[in-house]
Order: sequence, then C-alpha cells, then structure tokens
Amino acid sequence: MADDADDAPLCPECGQLLKSGGLVLVKKDDDSRRACRSLWRCAERHTWWRWADRPEEPLEVCPVPEAFR
Repeated sequence: MADDADDAPLCPECGQLLKSGGLVLVKKDDDSRRACRSLWRCAERHTWWRWADRPEEPLEVCPVPEAFR
C-alpha cells in the first residue's frame, strides 16, 4: 500500500512537503457552478489549492489562507 506522502506535492515556494487540508467547495468564476478544490499547506504555512478533479494541473496560491487556519 502506498504512503500518503508519496502522493503529496512539494511546496512551489519553499520546496517542503505539502500536507492535505481537505476539500473546499467553491463557486467557479467562469460558469458559477460549484466544484471542489483540494487544499494543501506546508510547514512554513504557505497555502495552495487546485481543482480536485484536475490533479495534474499546477497548484495555485490560495487567495484566502486565513479562512483555513
């Protein structure tokens, strides 16, 4: 069985391993539909997210990291 750390990305800012912060339901700007984003945070508290159904896409800076402390 694979370790969860094997699937965890590295922080684009500091290179540390990111820890999953769960899923966030958000409204998409382009079509106003709701979809999930996966939330990621490193030990330096850099907070990133990406569309949960598109794990191959790059991480984006989370615009509201204070909402997930």
